[in-house]
Amino acid sequence: MRKLFTICLLGCISMFTYAQTQRPLIIPEDSISSLLERWIPNYNKGLSAHMNLEFASSAAASFTEGTFEEAAFNTNRMRMEIFGSFNDKFSWHFRQSFNKYSNPHSLDNLSSSIEFAFVNWHLSPKLNLIMGKQVLAMGGYESYVNAIKVREFCDFNNYIAPYQAGVSAVYQCSPTQEIVLQVTNNRSGEDEDIYLYGRPDGINKSKFPIISTLNWNGLFADETVQLRYALSYGSLAAGKNLMYITAGNIYERGPVLAYLDVLYAREGLDSHGIITGFQGNSQPAAVTAQNTEYFTLIGNVDYRIHPHWNVYVKGVYETARVYKSNGPFEKGSYRTSWNAQACVEYFPMKNSELLIFAHLLYKGYSLTDRAKSMGGSCADKQRFSIGLVYSIPVF
Repeated sequence: MRKLFTICLLGCISMFTYAQTQRPLIIPEDSISSLLERWIPNYNKGLSAHMNLEFASSAAASFTEGTFEEAAFNTNRMRMEIFGSFNDKFSWHFRQSFNKYSNPHSLDNLSSSIEFAFVNWHLSPKLNLIMGKQVLAMGGYESYVNAIKVREFCDFNNYIAPYQAGVSAVYQCSPTQEIVLQVTNNRSGEDEDIYLYGRPDGINKSKFPIISTLNWNGLFADETVQLRYALSYGSLAAGKNLMYITAGNIYERGPVLAYLDVLYAREGLDSHGIITGFQGNSQPAAVTAQNTEYFTLIGNVDYRIHPHWNVYVKGVYETARVYKSNGPFEKGSYRTSWNAQACVEYFPMKNSELLIFAHLLYKGYSLTDRAKSMGGSCADKQRFSIGLVYSIPVF
C-alpha cells in the first residue's frame, strides 16, 4: 500500500515542472441568488451589506501505518462573513469561524475565531489601505485560495497563524499587476502561547513582534498564468528573526487549474514547532529549538471533466532542518515528509457553491537518526473521507 501511494505521489509531482484570500467566497457578481432574494420578491439589491455562511462537513476513516484507527463524523469548517461598504471610499469585511477558540489573545485582544475584521480605504483607483485583522499577504496558491476549498494543507501553511492585526497598502500598478506592502503582528498572544517550551534561557522578548511583507501578484498570457511571490521578515525575539520566501505559480485555462508552490521559512526560534516536538523522554529538560529551516514544494492539478464534476491530484514534499547547532539540536536535517492526495468533487446544482467530495490522503514521514536519538517519532497516516461543502449567500 505504501509503495502504491509513493508511486502516486511521484506521478503527481512529475506532472508539474494574499492559510486564505481576503476575497469573499461568494460576491454579488457571482449571480447566485441570496436567501433574502428568494424569500422577498422586492428585495433591494442596492443594500451595502452582504452575508455568507460557509459549512464543510465530512465522514472520515483514519489509518496509521495501514492499521485502521477510527471512523467519525466531523464539522471541518463553519464560518460566517459579512462584508459591504459605507460609501465609494470605504468598505469593510468581517469573518468569524466557529471551529476556533473564542478567548481573546493578549496581543491583539481578539480571539482566533475572528479571521477578518478590517476596513478598506479606497484612496484612489490604484491605491487601497487595509486596516485591521487580515490575512498575511504571503505568496503561493494554497494559502491564497479560500480554506474551505482545501481538503488538506501542507505542514508549512498549517503551522502558521495566517490572520493577524495590522495594515496593508495595495497598489494596482496595472490591470494585471499589483504590489502589496504589509505590516502586521507576527503572533496574536504571548511567546508562551506560541512556543511549547517558551523562550530559551537568555533570549529576551521582542519589543516589536511584527512581520513585514512585500508581495507582488501578476497575471500574464491573457490571464492564463498567475504569479504570487512574497518576501516576509520580522522579529520573533531579541536577536531572533523570521524570514519567509513564498512563491506561487498558477496556470488556469479552460477546465485545467494547476499550480506549483515553493515555500521557505528561516526562523531564529522554532515558531513552526515541528523540530522542537521531536524531544522525548531522553531529554532531561526540553527547550524550544533555534535556527530552524522549513522547505515545502506543492504540486496540484485540477481538471473539470464536466460542468458538474471536478477531479484533482496533489503532491507535497517538505523538509525540516537546523542550520546552526544550538542546545541539544545539532546542525542538519531532522525530517522529510510527503503526502499524496486524490479527490473527486461533484457539483449537483449549477451556479451553486454546494459540492460533494470523496478524498484520499496519504502522509509519509522519514526521520533522520538525529531526530530519532532525541526521542522523535512519526507514523505514516492515511485517510479516506467523503463530505460536502456548502456556502449560502444569506443577503
